[in-house]
Amino acid sequence: MNVLINGTPHEVPQGTTVAQAVQTLTQATTGVAVAVNDEVVRRGAWETTALADRDRVEVLTAVQGG
Repeated sequence: MNVLINGTPHEVPQGTTVAQAVQTLTQATTGVAVAVNDEVVRRGAWETTALADRDRVEVLTAVQGG
């Protein structure tokens, strides 16, 4: 199935979770937020939230600095 992750098309297996999608972009364990189809997904739900074909996933990571 096809999903957009941060605007880039990705072919992922059926049943891919939000957690697995996040791992394609970052190994960070903190400072990460995710929205699927413009709805924020709570971190506690990442492992159980499956993506569907044509979902739009936005993964945001916090950056420190000044």
